[in-house]
Amino acid sequence: MARPASAMRGHILESALRLFATGGFNGTSLHAIAADAGCSKASLIYHFSTKEAILTELLSPAGEGVAALAARLDALPADQRVRAAVVGYVDLALRYRREVKILFEDTPTMICNPALGDIPALSDRLVVAMGGGTGEPRGIVAAHMVLGAVFVTCASEVDVPKDVLREELVEGALRTLGHRVD
Repeated sequence: MARPASAMRGHILESALRLFATGGFNGTSLHAIAADAGCSKASLIYHFSTKEAILTELLSPAGEGVAALAARLDALPADQRVRAAVVGYVDLALRYRREVKILFEDTPTMICNPALGDIPALSDRLVVAMGGGTGEPRGIVAAHMVLGAVFVTCASEVDVPKDVLREELVEGALRTLGHRVD
């Protein structure tokens, strides 16, 4: 019995995400995705016309999450932005860990994907929030260090339980930014 279209679409996306995260976007073919999802290449192309269309659908939730975080930060009082920016960024990086790994494999090409929105502008907003909004070099450099370290850590295969990893990332980021860890 054939699977419903929405179920097949979900299987294709899950297969693509797993394969992109392990073999890279460029190292994964539509044929490999179809085989992993248990469908024909024609069926895959019925749902997604290109590999780029699959990638766009996979990255859209992460891009929306970063934009939503930036909007939440804008609504907070300045004294609450640093912690909220760190916790929000760590949570997003962990929630979309496989997507981060895909982005890490080919960062220059991937961050320009329209599904992610304007990542450079959103990153700048996170830097301002994490840096305390003062524009001081120390805060700006520390914020860039946090963005990079969380990104690389979440793209890596760190053998630590997710809740412990989250706690360590948040605490390490706050220490890097010169904030007390409660």
